[in-house]
Amino acid sequence: MSRENVEIARRNVEAFNGLDVDGFVECATPDFEWYPVGATALERASFLGREGVESHFEELRDAWEEIRLVAQEFRDLGDRTLFLGRLEGRGRVSGAPVEAPFGAVFDFRGSRCSRIRAFPDHDEALQAAGL
Repeated sequence: MSRENVEIARRNVEAFNGLDVDGFVECATPDFEWYPVGATALERASFLGREGVESHFEELRDAWEEIRLVAQEFRDLGDRTLFLGRLEGRGRVSGAPVEAPFGAVFDFRGSRCSRIRAFPDHDEALQAAGL
């Protein structure tokens, strides 16, 4: 199952990069929880379910002209998958380019993602994954 989980995490990243709600929630449990990084994370603890994904993607569309995650590594951790990479984008208002480290831990229940915890650097993501 864990190899399949890595593929699901890859599909989630692809859906994120396209801000594709349907593609994102297709791989998620109905009670999916998403703990993002950035200003949004300061305002709210998490986004829940499809409605949360829709809300978060709308906030991203408002704030970013371009945004994408670039994978450097996916690690199979059984019922979890670790993503290490970087976030690249351009702010909508400022036009300023952004490139920053990014990590995430994807938790799985069965063959669906039940939670994503995002981190602003690789060390935090590794620690959250127990590595």
